[in-house]
Amino acid sequence: MGRTLFPGSGAGSVLALTAPLSFWGGVNPENGRVIDPRHPQSGQSIAGQVTTIPRLIGSSSSSSVMLELIRGGCAPAALLLGAADAILVVGCLAGRELGYTCPPVVEVDPMTLLALRGGDARVEAAVDRAMIISADGA
Repeated sequence: MGRTLFPGSGAGSVLALTAPLSFWGGVNPENGRVIDPRHPQSGQSIAGQVTTIPRLIGSSSSSSVMLELIRGGCAPAALLLGAADAILVVGCLAGRELGYTCPPVVEVDPMTLLALRGGDARVEAAVDRAMIISADGA
């Protein structure tokens, strides 16, 4: 159902981002809000959400934004990515080393992203497998 990039579990309401996003300059690390004014979900918060993102717009600073979100308690409950992003996962790795609870990060296929457009979901990501369970059974 997905490829684990960072293991863990998380549950919450699904926030389906419909466009690529850069964490650096696109997400406020103090509160988790999407602050890129051109992004369709600008103003919405990823904090505590099972957040789906079709693709991240690269920046080597996205890991530091992710770490700040984790440190401040504003990280997503889980991240489901349409394309793997190793830089973002570095923020989770650093957070774990510092003793913080970090969200699972899973690469999923486009059909899974499309199926998760609202409601609630739970993500269970082990090193060898990942499961995404939505409230509506998708």
